[in-house]
Amino acid sequence: QVQLIESGGGLVQAGGSLRLSCAASGGTFSDYFMGWFRRVPGNEREFVASITETGASTTYTNSVKGRFTISRDNARNTVHLQMDSLEPEDTARYYCAAGSHGAYRDWGQGTQVTVSS
Repeated sequence: QVQLIESGGGLVQAGGSLRLSCAASGGTFSDYFMGWFRRVPGNEREFVASITETGASTTYTNSVKGRFTISRDNARNTVHLQMDSLEPEDTARYYCAAGSHGAYRDWGQGTQVTVSS
C-alpha cells in the first residue's frame, strides 16, 4: 500500500497558476502509474491526468489539455500537476492516486484548489 500526501493547493485568480505535488511513501514508486483526479461537492470524481510508471506517456481530460502538465520524479517519489491558465471551473478538491494492475488502488486526502473570477 502506498501513502500519498498532496500539497500545493490554494486560492488563485483566473488566469493564474498552481503546482500541485504528491509525495508517495510505503511502496516502490516506479511500480505505479499515477493520476490526478478532482471532485466538486455533489459531483462525481473526475479524471484529470495520468502518467505511466516511467513517465514516458501522459493522458489528460479534454478540458485541461494545453493548460495542465503532469510529471513525475521517480528518484524523489513525487508526482506533480502544473496548472496554468486556471479557470473558475477548475475549482475542486484535487486527489493524487497510485495504480497498479490496471486500477487505481491508493488515494491521498486531497488538496483544495479555488479559482476566483
